Amino acid sequence: MHDKTMIFSISDNKDESIRTILTTVYKALEEKGYNPINQIVGYILSEDPTYITTHKNARSLIRKIDRDDLLEVLLNHYLQN
Repeated sequence: MHDKTMIFSISDNKDESIRTILTTVYKALEEKGYNPINQIVGYILSEDPTYITTHKNARSLIRKIDRDDLLEVLLNHYLQN
C-alpha cells in the first residue's frame, strides 16, 4: 500500500475536457469562416447556441459544458498566464 496521501483532482480532468471541446469548437468555427472568438463570446454572453456552427458537431459539444465552468476555466487560464 501507499504510505503517502494521494491527491485526486477531478478539476484537472474537467479542465482538460473543456480545453478539448473548446479547441474543437474553435477549429470548426474557423473552418466555416467565422471569427471564432467573437462567436464564442457571443455564445458565452447569451447562451444562445446559434452562435456556434453545427459543423463537426461543435454546437452539441459546447452545450455539454456548463457556462459557469467554461468561464472559470477561461479566467483561471488567463490569470495564470
